[in-house]
Amino acid sequence: MIQWKEEIVIDADLETVWALFAVENMHRIMPNIAENRWKERKEGVVGSSFLQTYREGKRSETYEVSVVEYMDAPEEKRLRLAFVLAKAFEIDFAFTLRRIDDGRTKLGYEGSNRGVNFVGRAMTKLGGESNNKKVVADFLRTVEREATSR
Repeated sequence: MIQWKEEIVIDADLETVWALFAVENMHRIMPNIAENRWKERKEGVVGSSFLQTYREGKRSETYEVSVVEYMDAPEEKRLRLAFVLAKAFEIDFAFTLRRIDDGRTKLGYEGSNRGVNFVGRAMTKLGGESNNKKVVADFLRTVEREATSR
């Protein structure tokens, strides 16, 4: 299993950063996401699910993403998602945003990627911790760039 937990401070207000995590905007911070569409939207958001299509080169895969946790308060926001990818990986991750002041937001990104079968476990070991750290750092930089580009 690979786990991560990182934080950055973004020079943008809380609502601007939070808007990037809306299902319809995720493609801005996750460039390989070709499409997100709601499958089931529940009141309070927790328990909702959407279909996400991930594309890398000519290969694409669609999987169901579940909203496990959702909080939208004036000073703090949290979104936790979970899905199974290629019947080989259980991925669970969360974004926590906290208002520092009117122009700065602290973003925490944590999660885990666990191989659920032989192939998934082998690929998780081969992918390595250093590659995962790069993916997480690149993601945080992408969120920061999108949040401050306006």
